[in-house]
Amino acid sequence: MYRILLVEDDFSLADAMKKQLESWGNEVCVVTDFQNVMSAFHEYQPHLVLLDIMLPFYNGYYWCNEIRRVSNVPVVFISSASDNMNIVMAINMGGDDFITKPVDPMVLTAKIQALLRRTYEIGDSAPIIEFHGAVLNLNDHSVVFRGRRLELTRNEFRILHTLLENKGKIVSRDQLMTRLWQDDCYVEENTLTVNVARLRRKLEEFGLSDVIITKPGSGYMAK
Repeated sequence: MYRILLVEDDFSLADAMKKQLESWGNEVCVVTDFQNVMSAFHEYQPHLVLLDIMLPFYNGYYWCNEIRRVSNVPVVFISSASDNMNIVMAINMGGDDFITKPVDPMVLTAKIQALLRRTYEIGDSAPIIEFHGAVLNLNDHSVVFRGRRLELTRNEFRILHTLLENKGKIVSRDQLMTRLWQDDCYVEENTLTVNVARLRRKLEEFGLSDVIITKPGSGYMAK
């Protein structure tokens, strides 16, 4: 049974989503105190967070940033503002996925179940991969380089892991999409591009340049 923390101020929608997710064997906690979301997070210790963007007091981007300070738990944004700018911002703030309102119960279930399965049911056989003098730790999704540690989101980790497994070979966008989202057919078109760009920027800021090479019309490659 997975624990899901639901942060949604439309309580009728929250109740409907809670019932839908619980019908698939999950446990759901609905936040009611929107000034103290992190208190609920620490107390509940969820496996996944469903987070609305427009909330009282502080918006979902703020709370996602606070969660990312202490945890790499999957965060899925839910919002009626489904334009590309909001999707890009959601991913850049550390979100793993985006669900558009009005929420389709089947889309909700498919996305959440797929993300939970990818996160908690797929293991890796080797503990580390070395590259550019750095180490990718397969157990905790971190990169260690020159005595420093960089935490990756799960999507960032899966992209880097896939590219390093195929180092020197071009990995197509379709291959990466399958690795990241598997049987989830509801992924926004630009989500992979945003994730790769964010990962590349994080690595460069960490001192690891030219790790990911874009092959226009083909895909990406780890150098």
